[in-house]
Formats: sequence, structure tokens, C-alpha cells
Amino acid sequence: MADGLANSVIEMQENKNEMLKTEIEVTDAFTIDTENILVYLQNTGSTKIGDFTYMDVIVAYQNESGDMKTVWIPYQEGEVPSNNRWTKMEIVPDLINPGIFDPGEKMKLQIRLDSSDPIGNSSENWLLVAAPNGIKASRYSEDNFSG
Repeated sequence: MADGLANSVIEMQENKNEMLKTEIEVTDAFTIDTENILVYLQNTGSTKIGDFTYMDVIVAYQNESGDMKTVWIPYQEGEVPSNNRWTKMEIVPDLINPGIFDPGEKMKLQIRLDSSDPIGNSSENWLLVAAPNGIKASRYSEDNFSG
């Protein structure tokens, strides 16, 4: 029983150390139309991020009826995301570990909201991106469309 407890404490400390080394920053976010948001992330920490399935994106926005919506957006592999999904568009420069979001790299992602409940014309939108280990970054997005 003592070994099990000691192993749990060691694992917990390793997870905490990884969290301390992980930093992401949302450098820009643009609402390009009533359904799509482009987000630019930078890995400012010293930890690689490779399993995007475990990254969470949350978007808060005002729909066309004026109701506030908060939506969890899971990852989808591929070039064009489905409704209420996000996808990785590119990582630059992606010379080392292709497809992995390494320290110093920038990642562009696309969020597609549900077309049946689009963003309102005068909406202020907020989004949060969380890494698999729980480290998060957030930002308001700018509207780049006239509605």
C-alpha cells in the first residue's frame, strides 16, 4: 500500500512539473463570418503538444437573437471542420517533429460554430483554448465581417 501511495505522489508531481513547463498564448483571433473563427496560438512554453484530441476550445458569443451562448468545441481531424468542431490548419515553422506543436511554433486553427445558431452581427466573442494538461489561454475575438 505504501508503494502505491508513493507512486501516486511521484506521478502527481511529474504532472505538476509538466504543467509548469507548458505555456500557450492566443496571439490573435478573428471572426471571419457568422460561423467561422480563426485563432492563432503560440507555444511559449517548453513542452510539446501533440494530441489535439485532448485540447479543449470553449467559445462564448451572442447569437442573432441576442442570447448568450457558451459552446464546447472538440477537435476534428481534417481540413474543414463540421459544426461545433475545430481543426488545426497549420503549424509554422514545422521543421522539427512535423504535426507536433513544439515550443516556439505558431499554430493556426479554425473553429466552426453551428450554422443553425450563428454569431450575431454586433457580438463580442470570447474564446478559451486549453492544452491536454489543463493549461489555458483566452482572448476576445475581433469581428472581420459586416454580417
